[in-house]
Amino acid sequence: MPIPADEYPLHQAPYSLAHAATSDRNFYDRCYLNCFDTQGDFLLVSGLGQYPNLGTTDAFVCVRIGDRQHVVRTSDALGPDRMRQEVGPYRLEIVEPLEELHLTCDGDEWGVAVDLRWHGSFPAVDESPHVMRTGPKLTLDAQRFAQVGTWDGWVRVDGTEYPVVAGRHIGTRDRSWGIRPVGEPEPPGRAAAEPTTGHGFFWCYVPLRFDDFALVFIAHEDGDGFRSLNDALRVWPDGRVDPLGAPVYDITYRSGTRIPVAARITAREADGTPFVVDIEPLGHVALSAGCGYGPDPQWTHGLWRGRGWTEGSVYDLDDPANLIATQYSMLDHLGRATVNGQVGHGLFEHVCAGRHAPSGFADGAQ
Repeated sequence: MPIPADEYPLHQAPYSLAHAATSDRNFYDRCYLNCFDTQGDFLLVSGLGQYPNLGTTDAFVCVRIGDRQHVVRTSDALGPDRMRQEVGPYRLEIVEPLEELHLTCDGDEWGVAVDLRWHGSFPAVDESPHVMRTGPKLTLDAQRFAQVGTWDGWVRVDGTEYPVVAGRHIGTRDRSWGIRPVGEPEPPGRAAAEPTTGHGFFWCYVPLRFDDFALVFIAHEDGDGFRSLNDALRVWPDGRVDPLGAPVYDITYRSGTRIPVAARITAREADGTPFVVDIEPLGHVALSAGCGYGPDPQWTHGLWRGRGWTEGSVYDLDDPANLIATQYSMLDHLGRATVNGQVGHGLFEHVCAGRHAPSGFADGAQ
C-alpha cells in the first residue's frame, strides 16, 4: 500500500517510501537535538529514530540538572506514515524545513516534559559521508547534515519548570541516515574469535554558533591517529561554506580520566593563516547513561520493547556503577568557544576510548 510520503516527488529507488532502498537490518533515519542553557541551569539532549527494516521507532529526552540525568524514553511499532515523527508522548513537528522545528514531550508522568521551538541561526550544512568497517563487514555508512540555532519555550523536570529563551539557550542539531548498528545485537561471528587488538576510537564533533558565522569540525581517528573522517567548515548566513583544512586537535584531560577540561582546534584559512579555536567545556551529558548510545546497559536505539512502551529513569553520574558511561563513553559538552576575540557556544562532543597514540594513551587503562 502507498503511504502519505509517496504523494511527494521524493523517491530515490523503485520502491514505496515505506521501504528503505537497502535490506540491511541496520538501516536507520534519525535526528539529534540539544538545548544548552549557557547560564548553567540544565543541559538537554534529545532524539528520534526510525528503523524501517526492524519495524520500530523510538525517541528520548534527557535533561541533566546538577549531577543527575533525568530521562524519558519511548518506543513503538513504526507506523505507515513516516512523515509523522511521533512516538508515545514525544512529537517533532517540522514547521519550516531546515529553519524551524517544534519539539514536545508530554512526559510529566515519567519526570520530563518539554515544549520547545527551534530556530536555525545559519543554513544547515552537509557533512562528509561517514564509512566504517569491522574487518570485511560494513558497520557504518551514513550521511548527515548539521545546523546551529536557538530555542525558546520551556523544560519541566519533576514539576520544576525552566523557561527557555533564545540567546541564553542555544543548541545544535543534526539528521543522519544510512547504516549503523541498531536494535538487538547481531551474532559477532568471526569478530569474536579473531578480535582486533590495540584498536582505539577518537571522535570529536564540534558545531559552534557565533554572531557572524557557524563552525563545524569533525574528526574520527583510530588508535594510531589515522583520520578516516575530517570536516572543518565555516558557514556564513548567505549559505557560503569555507573549508578550513585538516585541523589539529589538542585536548587537555582531567587527570586520571578521559574527560576534557580544555581544547584547542588549529585549522587553516585558504591562504594558510592559522585559524585557532579555543574551547572551554562547561558541563556535559553522558550519552551512554540513558540516551541509548554506545554501551548503555538499559536501552539502545532500535530495540523492540513492545507496543506503546515508555519509561522514565534517573542516573546519578557520581555513582561508580555508571563509570563506563561517565568516563569512557561519548560525552556531549556545552562548549564556550573563542576565535579571534569572538565568543560563541555550541556542542563539544568527544570520546577517546582505548588506545590513541597522538593523545598519549597507550592503552584503554589510562
